[in-house]
Amino acid sequence: MTTGNTTREDYRHWQRIPTRWHDNDVYGHVNNVVHYAFMDTVINTWLITEAGLDIHRGRAIGLCVESHCNYRASLAFPEAVDAGLRIGHLGRSSVRYEVGFYPEGKEDVVAEGHFVHVFVDRDTRKPVEIPAHLRGAMAGLVVA
Repeated sequence: MTTGNTTREDYRHWQRIPTRWHDNDVYGHVNNVVHYAFMDTVINTWLITEAGLDIHRGRAIGLCVESHCNYRASLAFPEAVDAGLRIGHLGRSSVRYEVGFYPEGKEDVVAEGHFVHVFVDRDTRKPVEIPAHLRGAMAGLVVA
């Protein structure tokens, strides 16, 4: 679980995500809903490019069943965000990803969140074991 005391060293994978003009809200900062899109982006980019998830033909797909984000400071366009990714829990059919957001090149976390996937059969939507190739890749992101 993210604690608010995390550092960059606590994360196993990084992706830089640029903010866009329309990410800012009327208060001049990146709107909270955008942080959820950032989580979805870093997790699914990693699953597809690093873990080999086949989003078009794979039998098992991950469905989000829970997400949460704590905000500590603001981001604003045109800043980029460094999204750190780790896994806090790896179960039989579920995984809890934890994400920390840092302004590009800076050390203070501005938001931390988690995102839980349950893997299900594409057709029946019944829970299935996380496929071995995904589980193997996920093991490299697990933190104690």
